[in-house]
Amino acid sequence: MNIGTVKIGELSVSRLIIGGNPFSGFSHQGNERDQEMIDWYTATRIKEAYRQAEELGIMTHIGRADHHIMRVLREYWNEGGKIQWIAQTCPDLGSMARGVENAIKGNAKACFLHGGWMDFLLAKGRLQEVPPDVEKIKKAGLPAGIAGHDPRVFEWAEKNLDVDFYACSYYNSTPRGGRAEYLHSVKEKFDDADRQHMVDLIKGLSKPVIHYKVMAAGRKDPREALNFIAKHLRPQDAVCIGIFTKDKNNMLKEDLKILELALR
Repeated sequence: MNIGTVKIGELSVSRLIIGGNPFSGFSHQGNERDQEMIDWYTATRIKEAYRQAEELGIMTHIGRADHHIMRVLREYWNEGGKIQWIAQTCPDLGSMARGVENAIKGNAKACFLHGGWMDFLLAKGRLQEVPPDVEKIKKAGLPAGIAGHDPRVFEWAEKNLDVDFYACSYYNSTPRGGRAEYLHSVKEKFDDADRQHMVDLIKGLSKPVIHYKVMAAGRKDPREALNFIAKHLRPQDAVCIGIFTKDKNNMLKEDLKILELALR
């Protein structure tokens, strides 16, 4: 199975990317599910997921620029693993500049600013704070990007920002006007109107896009979600999918096969 690669900046990444939210207990399904993921995903099991991805030809991982993920990746690389890391900054750990520094020190191959942070700055009228952090990534020689759940983030970026890629969430599930961090106790909404709005916007974006939160955090049937993605994935785009191997060990293989068939 192989759906190829795309370029973000000068970096070649697998068109299917393994996401890291489940590894860090971000289920978007409630506190109980968050804790279940944290208990399941020991360092050993995260590394098993990386190995499984590599065996399927998936050579790219998106994960938080925190010490937990950085440590597991370091162990994995020291054991001979080759998966490349695209770092996502973490507003709960401090400034975006701090997150960028973690990405650089942790040997990330690319870095993007957290979608909740971008939504928060949009809501507060503070998007002018973004360019220095993007420039910090670029000065380190890494492809730089931004994420977001609100399409207006990317409308602004198209006019005001020099980045190499975008990460676009299909769902705008949590208001970020009050704070950038994700709150595990907040009830979220997953509205297909948001999904359609985002893919309509993606058609006109000038940069490669990583499509994410495409399964509505496990609420969508994989076949429906992946066939929808295939209709809207441009040749220059990639898709990020998280997995929970406790539910089904071969989940990633099944998703890859469905996507490969849908893209033919």
